[in-house]
Amino acid sequence: MASRRRAREFALLALYQADLAEVPMRQALAHVWAEQLEGGLEGRSAESDEVEFAQRLVHGVEGRRAEVDAMIDKASANWRLARMPVVDRNILRLACFELMTCEDIPASVSINEAVELAKKYGDKDSRAFVNGILDRIAFETGRGGRRHKR
Repeated sequence: MASRRRAREFALLALYQADLAEVPMRQALAHVWAEQLEGGLEGRSAESDEVEFAQRLVHGVEGRRAEVDAMIDKASANWRLARMPVVDRNILRLACFELMTCEDIPASVSINEAVELAKKYGDKDSRAFVNGILDRIAFETGRGGRRHKR
């Protein structure tokens, strides 16, 4: 059974690798798929729906990177994007892109999935950090979130 959660993990792995190693997104994504041929996450290869959704997210973040980063910068008043932990920054990019463009995915789902990624891959403070910033972004994009001052 294909899982969007696994697809988000694949996308995060590619975004993280591209950001950390400063390699082209295409190369990072190819590396993730090569890893999948060797057993992948949870000992099973990616299904076609997972590959398709992961690629949609990665290419979307890549194509709208400046807009996504500007939205994150605006929502994270006390943190510059370059100073954020690499994993948190890329979880935020992934979820921000979903909030901005994926009307077929409820905002609460995008935020909850990002928080789960933060719990799994981030440090002890990542979950709250990611949740707070994404709540502001959801508000700014008109997709929910608590009331914030503009």
